Amino acid sequence: MTAAGLISTEQVEAFQRDGVVLVKGLFADWVDTIRVGIERNMAEPGPYAAENLKQGEAGRFFDDYCNWTRIPEFEAVVRNSPAAEAAAILTRSRSVQMFHDHVLVKEPGTSKPTPWHQDSPYYFVEGEQTVSFWSPVDPVTDASLRCVAGSHRWDKPVLPTRWLSQENFYPDADAYMPVPDPDAEPDRYRVLEWPMQPGDAVAFNFRILHGARGNNTTARRRAFSLRLLGDDARYVNRPGPTSPPFPGHGMIPGQKLREDWFPTVYPA
Repeated sequence: MTAAGLISTEQVEAFQRDGVVLVKGLFADWVDTIRVGIERNMAEPGPYAAENLKQGEAGRFFDDYCNWTRIPEFEAVVRNSPAAEAAAILTRSRSVQMFHDHVLVKEPGTSKPTPWHQDSPYYFVEGEQTVSFWSPVDPVTDASLRCVAGSHRWDKPVLPTRWLSQENFYPDADAYMPVPDPDAEPDRYRVLEWPMQPGDAVAFNFRILHGARGNNTTARRRAFSLRLLGDDARYVNRPGPTSPPFPGHGMIPGQKLREDWFPTVYPA
């Protein structure tokens, strides 16, 4: 099925308003392919792979990104799944560029949550027309993604921090707001989360505040993400090294990202 058959006008409006929406079955035909790619990624980690637990914490929380050009299963998803078309529809863009892929795996009994954060402050790209797709290849309930509706419209970005140490990512903390705790103020924030089946996807703007609970079940929680860029996305300087870093890119502020590294995937 094409993305146009999966996304309604109401979902596009919800994405524009809330910055996040659930797209049922976006990767339904690609679940087995993604599973194979994740296992390949875990067996052959890339240079940015990380283990996100401190000594003594139970379970395993693995993540890695920027592997789609070396893992054929991921490249097939990037180029042939409905994700790029879905990104164009949700962001109302004429074209879509690939930014990067991301794998996040919480093994059974991993109680550590994914910290609340926005992706945008870590990146060297800004724009209104951005979207991440977070898709599990295992059924998820409590370990699903959680997003704060409307947080993509906040006046100030959320301070990026290092997940393991919780240290500030950039030295100029004054340019950012402290990381909120939506669980401590449930009346102030509208947190959206959904039970999900393999192949469902949460689509969210790069500026959405999001996190995830720990995986206290007896089943794995493997998730695959694609980060995609619409028409208005442009390179920006940050006050320190970005994540992902993409060293030696040679871009200057205001440029569209270079096509040889970040190819246009829609229209294909």
